[in-house]
Amino acid sequence: MKTFMIERYGDRPGVRPGEMPAPQVGADDVLVRIHAASVNPLDLRLRDGAFKAFMPYRLPLVLGNDLAGVVVEVGSAVTRYAVGDEVYARPDKDRIGTFAELIAVHQDDVAIKPATLTMEEAASLPLVALTAWQALVERAQVRPGQKVLIHAGSGGVGTIAIQLAKQLGAQVATTASTTKVDLVKELGADVVVDYKKQAFETVLDGYDVVLDTLGGETLEKSLQVLKPGGKVISVAGPPDAAFARELGANLIVRLVMNALSFKIRRSAKRRNVTYSFLFMKASGDQLRELTPLIEAGKIRPVVDSVFPFDETRQALEYVEQGRAKAGKVVVTMT
Repeated sequence: MKTFMIERYGDRPGVRPGEMPAPQVGADDVLVRIHAASVNPLDLRLRDGAFKAFMPYRLPLVLGNDLAGVVVEVGSAVTRYAVGDEVYARPDKDRIGTFAELIAVHQDDVAIKPATLTMEEAASLPLVALTAWQALVERAQVRPGQKVLIHAGSGGVGTIAIQLAKQLGAQVATTASTTKVDLVKELGADVVVDYKKQAFETVLDGYDVVLDTLGGETLEKSLQVLKPGGKVISVAGPPDAAFARELGANLIVRLVMNALSFKIRRSAKRRNVTYSFLFMKASGDQLRELTPLIEAGKIRPVVDSVFPFDETRQALEYVEQGRAKAGKVVVTMT
């Protein structure tokens, strides 16, 4: 089957087309013919080897972390799906590889595609929608009336997180550039801070939750807008020991991650708030929770552009160069 893969870490021009054997289908797997996949910053970090110390992959590695497609084969123990079903999914972190014609995915990680969406729209959602759900519903347990700040509201995670937070009854603030203000307001943001004109930490205060997608100084300044007891959840900050435990990492890796996050955790403790790192997990159940909201139009995908499969490397470069105006970049296989 055709794929886009890397043969070594850190080689930016090294994302190349290649042929790989069709995947083996386990008893609990569905084999999906991929119609579309989306590009995520995670693909770039994996390409560069950012997680190789604690998430070793066998090279060559096919990139790609979410998909929409059609089931073409089911394993002997599969009860939930049949050949011909249209599905969408974020494969488990150990079974990535959606920049390909086919992929075998555990049935627990798959959901029926929202009927109202095209394949391209559906492919844009799994990773970012699950990230938003796990941050706001699982981790933060956002309740009606709470104040939530979502950074980079026009980005892939931001566009979905704004809409989900509103469905949870929160008052939502976000940061965006001047040209994106109207978009994030349309998505439901109550307060928009144009970061080209204002420093968010000087105009926002008393927030219950911050979802950080940027890391660095933005993460550090986010502590200032939280009220006592507040939470900052980051998908871009330093990993912590809790994440290492989730991975089942050894003691040395846990100590390293604890050290990496020590500074931000100490700063958070001084302000009587908490910091946690989120590396989202595959979950078909959570996608099924999201699907009715999507089909009702309460959460809508935002797709910036669509590239043909043979231009997958250009799609990755487009995202890396920050050229996407809003939402997700999608690669279509058909």
